[in-house]
Amino acid sequence: MITVEGLDKSFGDVRILEGIDAIFRKGCVNQIIGRSGSGKSVLAKCMVGLHRPEEGRVLYEGRSFHDMNAEEKRSIRQRIGMLFQGSALFDSLTVIENVMFPLRMFGMMEKEEMRERANSCLKRVRIIDKDHLYPAELSGGMQKRVGIARAIAMNPEYLFCDEPNSGLDPQTAIVIDELIKELTEEFNTTTIVITHDMNSVMETGEHIIFIHKGRKWWEGNRDELLRSDNKELNEFVFASSLMRQVKKAMISNS
Repeated sequence: MITVEGLDKSFGDVRILEGIDAIFRKGCVNQIIGRSGSGKSVLAKCMVGLHRPEEGRVLYEGRSFHDMNAEEKRSIRQRIGMLFQGSALFDSLTVIENVMFPLRMFGMMEKEEMRERANSCLKRVRIIDKDHLYPAELSGGMQKRVGIARAIAMNPEYLFCDEPNSGLDPQTAIVIDELIKELTEEFNTTTIVITHDMNSVMETGEHIIFIHKGRKWWEGNRDELLRSDNKELNEFVFASSLMRQVKKAMISNS
Protein backbone atom coordinates (compact mmCIF):
# COMPACT_ATOMS: atom_id res chain seq x y z
CA MET A 1 0.00 0.00 0.00
CA ILE A 2 1.12 3.54 -0.79
CA THR A 3 -0.34 6.50 1.09
CA VAL A 4 -0.11 10.12 -0.06
CA GLU A 5 -0.74 12.78 2.59
CA GLY A 6 -1.23 16.50 1.92
CA LEU A 7 1.01 16.55 -1.16
CA ASP A 8 1.88 19.93 -2.69
CA LYS A 9 4.20 20.36 -5.66
CA SER A 10 5.16 23.52 -7.54
CA PHE A 11 7.57 24.42 -10.31
CA GLY A 12 8.64 28.00 -9.75
CA ASP A 13 5.49 30.03 -9.12
CA VAL A 14 3.21 27.46 -10.74
CA ARG A 15 1.47 25.10 -8.32
CA ILE A 16 0.91 21.71 -9.96
CA LEU A 17 -0.47 19.68 -7.04
CA GLU A 18 -2.36 20.94 -4.01
CA GLY A 19 -3.25 18.99 -0.89
CA ILE A 20 -3.42 15.54 -2.49
CA ASP A 21 -4.54 12.81 -0.08
CA ALA A 22 -4.86 9.29 -1.47
CA ILE A 23 -4.44 5.63 -0.60
CA PHE A 24 -3.33 3.24 -3.35
CA ARG A 25 -4.44 -0.24 -2.42
CA LYS A 26 -2.54 -3.47 -2.55
CA GLY A 27 -3.72 -6.23 -4.86
CA CYS A 28 -5.84 -4.04 -7.12
CA VAL A 29 -5.44 -1.76 -10.13
CA ASN A 30 -5.46 1.85 -8.92
CA GLN A 31 -6.03 4.32 -11.75
CA ILE A 32 -5.19 8.03 -11.90
CA ILE A 33 -7.23 9.85 -14.53
CA GLY A 34 -7.55 13.49 -15.56
CA ARG A 35 -6.98 15.94 -18.38
CA SER A 36 -3.53 16.59 -19.82
CA GLY A 37 -1.70 18.99 -17.51
CA SER A 38 -3.86 18.14 -14.48
CA GLY A 39 -0.87 16.81 -12.50
CA LYS A 40 -1.25 13.03 -12.89
CA SER A 41 2.32 12.33 -14.02
CA VAL A 42 3.78 14.78 -11.50
CA LEU A 43 1.94 12.92 -8.73
CA ALA A 44 3.38 9.60 -9.90
CA LYS A 45 6.89 11.09 -10.13
CA CYS A 46 6.57 12.38 -6.56
CA MET A 47 5.52 8.90 -5.49
CA VAL A 48 8.62 7.24 -6.97
CA GLY A 49 11.00 9.95 -5.77
CA LEU A 50 11.73 11.70 -9.08
CA HIS A 51 10.23 14.91 -7.66
CA ARG A 52 10.35 16.09 -4.06
CA PRO A 53 7.13 17.75 -2.89
CA GLU A 54 7.21 21.07 -1.05
CA GLU A 55 4.64 19.79 1.44
CA GLY A 56 3.22 16.40 2.38
CA ARG A 57 4.48 12.84 2.45
CA VAL A 58 4.52 9.65 0.42
CA LEU A 59 4.36 6.58 2.66
CA TYR A 60 5.37 3.08 1.63
CA GLU A 61 3.76 0.68 4.10
CA GLY A 62 3.63 3.54 6.61
CA ARG A 63 7.21 4.80 6.12
CA SER A 64 7.88 8.23 4.61
CA PHE A 65 9.91 7.81 1.42
CA HIS A 66 11.40 11.31 1.41
CA ASP A 67 12.60 10.95 5.01
CA MET A 68 14.54 7.76 4.24
CA ASN A 69 18.31 7.68 3.86
CA ALA A 70 19.92 6.75 0.52
CA GLU A 71 20.15 3.03 1.29
CA GLU A 72 16.51 2.85 2.42
CA LYS A 73 15.38 4.64 -0.75
CA ARG A 74 17.42 2.24 -2.85
CA SER A 75 15.67 -0.66 -1.11
CA ILE A 76 12.24 0.80 -2.00
CA ARG A 77 13.28 1.46 -5.61
CA GLN A 78 14.32 -2.18 -5.99
CA ARG A 79 10.72 -3.07 -5.16
CA ILE A 80 9.22 -0.73 -7.78
CA GLY A 81 8.52 -1.82 -11.36
CA MET A 82 7.80 0.79 -14.04
CA LEU A 83 6.12 0.51 -17.43
CA PHE A 84 6.84 3.75 -19.27
CA GLN A 85 4.71 5.42 -21.92
CA GLY A 86 5.98 4.17 -25.28
CA SER A 87 7.65 1.21 -23.50
CA ALA A 88 11.05 3.03 -23.40
CA LEU A 89 12.98 -0.06 -24.45
CA PHE A 90 16.65 0.30 -25.33
CA ASP A 91 16.94 0.10 -29.12
CA SER A 92 20.48 -1.26 -29.00
CA LEU A 93 19.57 -4.15 -26.68
CA THR A 94 17.77 -7.35 -27.59
CA VAL A 95 14.48 -8.32 -25.94
CA ILE A 96 16.21 -10.52 -23.36
CA GLU A 97 18.85 -7.87 -22.64
CA ASN A 98 16.13 -5.26 -22.08
CA VAL A 99 14.39 -7.47 -19.53
CA MET A 100 17.69 -8.28 -17.82
CA PHE A 101 18.60 -4.58 -17.53
CA PRO A 102 17.16 -3.90 -14.03
CA LEU A 103 18.67 -7.17 -12.76
CA ARG A 104 22.09 -6.05 -13.99
CA MET A 105 21.63 -2.55 -12.59
CA PHE A 106 21.04 -3.81 -9.08
CA GLY A 107 23.63 -6.60 -9.44
CA MET A 108 21.80 -9.21 -7.43
CA MET A 109 22.22 -12.31 -9.64
CA GLU A 110 24.73 -14.27 -11.69
CA LYS A 111 24.37 -13.89 -15.46
CA GLU A 112 22.74 -17.27 -16.05
CA GLU A 113 20.31 -16.69 -13.21
CA MET A 114 19.41 -13.30 -14.71
CA ARG A 115 18.78 -14.91 -18.07
CA GLU A 116 16.54 -17.56 -16.52
CA ARG A 117 14.58 -14.91 -14.66
CA ALA A 118 14.20 -12.77 -17.80
CA ASN A 119 12.99 -15.76 -19.84
CA SER A 120 10.48 -16.60 -17.12
CA CYS A 121 9.11 -13.03 -17.24
CA LEU A 122 8.87 -13.11 -21.04
CA LYS A 123 6.91 -16.37 -20.90
CA ARG A 124 4.66 -14.79 -18.27
CA VAL A 125 3.68 -12.03 -20.74
CA ARG A 126 3.37 -14.60 -23.54
CA ILE A 127 6.46 -13.59 -25.51
CA ILE A 128 7.99 -16.82 -26.83
CA ASP A 129 11.06 -17.32 -29.09
CA LYS A 130 11.62 -13.61 -29.61
CA ASP A 131 14.32 -12.99 -27.00
CA HIS A 132 16.97 -12.46 -29.71
CA LEU A 133 15.03 -9.73 -31.55
CA TYR A 134 15.48 -5.97 -31.15
CA PRO A 135 12.59 -3.61 -30.21
CA ALA A 136 12.33 -2.25 -33.77
CA GLU A 137 11.49 -5.78 -34.95
CA LEU A 138 8.44 -6.01 -32.66
CA SER A 139 4.91 -4.65 -32.95
CA GLY A 140 3.78 -1.92 -30.54
CA GLY A 141 1.79 -4.43 -28.50
CA MET A 142 4.75 -6.78 -28.18
CA GLN A 143 6.98 -3.89 -27.13
CA LYS A 144 4.51 -3.10 -24.35
CA ARG A 145 4.57 -6.73 -23.24
CA VAL A 146 8.38 -6.70 -23.15
CA GLY A 147 8.11 -3.48 -21.12
CA ILE A 148 5.84 -5.29 -18.64
CA ALA A 149 8.29 -8.23 -18.48
CA ARG A 150 11.08 -5.79 -17.62
CA ALA A 151 8.86 -4.08 -15.03
CA ILE A 152 8.17 -7.36 -13.20
CA ALA A 153 11.73 -8.72 -13.46
CA MET A 154 12.54 -7.67 -9.89
CA ASN A 155 9.33 -9.18 -8.46
CA PRO A 156 8.05 -5.69 -7.59
CA GLU A 157 5.65 -4.95 -4.78
CA TYR A 158 4.69 -1.70 -6.51
CA LEU A 159 3.97 -1.41 -10.25
CA PHE A 160 3.63 1.97 -11.99
CA CYS A 161 2.22 2.07 -15.54
CA ASP A 162 2.20 5.35 -17.49
CA GLU A 163 -0.39 5.30 -20.30
CA PRO A 164 0.12 1.56 -21.01
CA ASN A 165 -2.36 1.60 -23.91
CA SER A 166 -0.96 4.66 -25.67
CA GLY A 167 -0.65 4.05 -29.42
CA LEU A 168 -2.24 0.60 -29.34
CA ASP A 169 -5.23 -0.65 -31.28
CA PRO A 170 -8.34 -1.49 -29.17
CA GLN A 171 -7.82 -5.27 -29.24
CA THR A 172 -4.18 -5.04 -28.17
CA ALA A 173 -5.10 -2.52 -25.47
CA ILE A 174 -7.55 -5.05 -24.00
CA VAL A 175 -4.76 -7.68 -23.90
CA ILE A 176 -2.47 -5.25 -22.04
CA ASP A 177 -5.24 -4.32 -19.56
CA GLU A 178 -5.98 -7.97 -18.85
CA LEU A 179 -2.29 -8.74 -18.39
CA ILE A 180 -1.78 -5.89 -15.90
CA LYS A 181 -4.84 -6.95 -13.91
CA GLU A 182 -3.80 -10.60 -13.99
CA LEU A 183 -0.26 -9.84 -12.75
CA THR A 184 -1.60 -7.49 -10.06
CA GLU A 185 -3.83 -10.19 -8.63
CA GLU A 186 -1.23 -12.96 -8.97
CA PHE A 187 1.61 -11.06 -7.28
CA ASN A 188 -0.59 -8.94 -4.98
CA THR A 189 1.11 -5.75 -6.15
CA THR A 190 0.08 -2.17 -5.51
CA THR A 191 -0.49 -1.17 -9.14
CA ILE A 192 -0.89 2.46 -10.21
CA VAL A 193 -2.00 3.15 -13.80
CA ILE A 194 -2.05 6.65 -15.31
CA THR A 195 -4.48 6.58 -18.20
CA HIS A 196 -6.70 8.57 -20.56
CA ASP A 197 -8.24 5.37 -21.93
CA MET A 198 -11.84 5.20 -20.73
CA ASN A 199 -12.20 1.65 -22.09
CA SER A 200 -9.38 0.67 -19.75
CA VAL A 201 -11.08 2.47 -16.84
CA MET A 202 -14.31 0.56 -17.50
CA GLU A 203 -12.48 -2.77 -17.73
CA THR A 204 -10.06 -2.55 -14.80
CA GLY A 205 -11.10 0.47 -12.69
CA GLU A 206 -11.22 -1.06 -9.23
CA HIS A 207 -10.07 2.16 -7.57
CA ILE A 208 -10.06 5.42 -9.54
CA ILE A 209 -8.74 8.85 -8.58
CA PHE A 210 -9.69 11.84 -10.74
CA ILE A 211 -7.22 14.75 -10.64
CA HIS A 212 -8.58 18.13 -11.70
CA LYS A 213 -6.42 21.27 -11.77
CA GLY A 214 -3.94 19.72 -9.35
CA ARG A 215 -6.47 18.54 -6.78
CA LYS A 216 -8.10 15.22 -6.05
CA TRP A 217 -11.59 15.95 -7.35
CA TRP A 218 -13.24 12.55 -7.11
CA GLU A 219 -12.52 8.99 -5.94
CA GLY A 220 -14.38 5.72 -6.38
CA ASN A 221 -14.77 2.59 -8.51
CA ARG A 222 -16.05 2.22 -12.09
CA ASP A 223 -19.67 1.60 -11.05
CA GLU A 224 -19.66 4.72 -8.90
CA LEU A 225 -18.03 6.62 -11.77
CA LEU A 226 -20.91 5.80 -14.12
CA ARG A 227 -23.45 7.09 -11.59
CA SER A 228 -21.51 10.12 -10.38
CA ASP A 229 -23.01 13.60 -10.66
CA ASN A 230 -19.59 15.27 -10.41
CA LYS A 231 -19.71 17.86 -13.21
CA GLU A 232 -15.99 17.96 -14.05
CA LEU A 233 -15.65 14.17 -13.89
CA ASN A 234 -18.61 13.67 -16.23
CA GLU A 235 -17.28 16.23 -18.70
CA PHE A 236 -13.97 14.35 -18.80
CA VAL A 237 -15.21 10.76 -18.83
CA PHE A 238 -18.24 11.17 -21.10
CA ALA A 239 -16.69 13.46 -23.70
CA SER A 240 -17.20 10.80 -26.38
CA SER A 241 -20.65 9.82 -27.66
CA LEU A 242 -19.87 6.14 -27.02
CA MET A 243 -19.20 6.75 -23.32
CA ARG A 244 -22.40 8.81 -23.04
CA GLN A 245 -24.30 5.85 -24.49
CA VAL A 246 -22.67 3.55 -21.93
CA LYS A 247 -23.85 5.77 -19.10
CA LYS A 248 -27.39 5.96 -20.46
CA ALA A 249 -27.50 2.16 -20.79
CA MET A 250 -26.26 1.70 -17.22
CA ILE A 251 -28.84 4.10 -15.83
CA SER A 252 -31.72 2.57 -17.81
CA ASN A 253 -30.78 -0.94 -16.64
CA SER A 254 -30.47 0.02 -12.96
